[in-house]
Amino acid sequence: MSGGNVYDRRASDGLRDLGWQVAMVEVGEGADAASALRSMPDDALVLVDGLVAGWAPAAMVEAAGRLRLVVLAHMVVASFPDATEPAVEAERRVLAAARGVIVPSRWAAAELARRGLVPDQCVRIAVPGVDVPVHPAEPSGDGALLCVGVIAPHKGQDTLLDALAALPDVDWTCALVGAADADPDFASEVAARAAALGERVQLLGVLDEARLAALYRRSALLVAPSRVETGGMAVAEARAHGLPVVGADTGGIADALADGGGILVAPDDPDALAAALRGWLCDPELRRRLRGEALAARAALPRWSGTVADIARALEAAA
Repeated sequence: MSGGNVYDRRASDGLRDLGWQVAMVEVGEGADAASALRSMPDDALVLVDGLVAGWAPAAMVEAAGRLRLVVLAHMVVASFPDATEPAVEAERRVLAAARGVIVPSRWAAAELARRGLVPDQCVRIAVPGVDVPVHPAEPSGDGALLCVGVIAPHKGQDTLLDALAALPDVDWTCALVGAADADPDFASEVAARAAALGERVQLLGVLDEARLAALYRRSALLVAPSRVETGGMAVAEARAHGLPVVGADTGGIADALADGGGILVAPDDPDALAAALRGWLCDPELRRRLRGEALAARAALPRWSGTVADIARALEAAA
């Protein structure tokens, strides 16, 4: 399950707990999204996942006159280097049709404003929450690296594998978790690069919640090599387990690491990432400091109850 889907479900469940009447409609393509919007009763308050809205921009515009639409924008499409003009235009139309927009990070709000997509007063931030385990991670070794995210160009797994290829002389293993069906060509390229590095790299695909939590518990470091990242939910989950992070200095990753416990490097730069990973693997004092910062940050991490409260306030404003 993607981070966006997890967020959507936690939002739905949390709003019900607050006493809201919630009907969750799941769709799989543009025609389904359009049909779902047309089936909504007049004046309904509808929170639409940005990905779904992007599948049916014309239906969003059509529905805006009779529904109170709020878009939950998990990403800023226009910020992707490979974003097509039709996709960017669809995003612009969808956001213009909405009464309000909810984003998962300060960076996303600033990016929407910078690109002139949404006025400041129409954007609300609801940072993803976490469930903090009672006990922090107990790594199987200092070199147990973890990378979580859909296998796609914007997540930068190719950058990570190029960086690891530059570290043949130090001990590490790396588990890559994420769906491989978003961009099959890129996923094939990642699989080939992983195979060239041998058994030290594992491509684990999609894991259920329990198996993923177990993997966090036995990992030492999360690597987030994204080229573009709006919210950084994997970073938040790693922080909940007390894991330090080496991440690309892009989007919401910097927000998530603002209180320490991580190293930021330039995105799309295998050499910079390799240098940061070498530092982690070879410098005990650096590991001690980052682990201490990550553990200290656990108590102050945002919880899902706060996320849902922010979403509720945004919906009330739109209503």
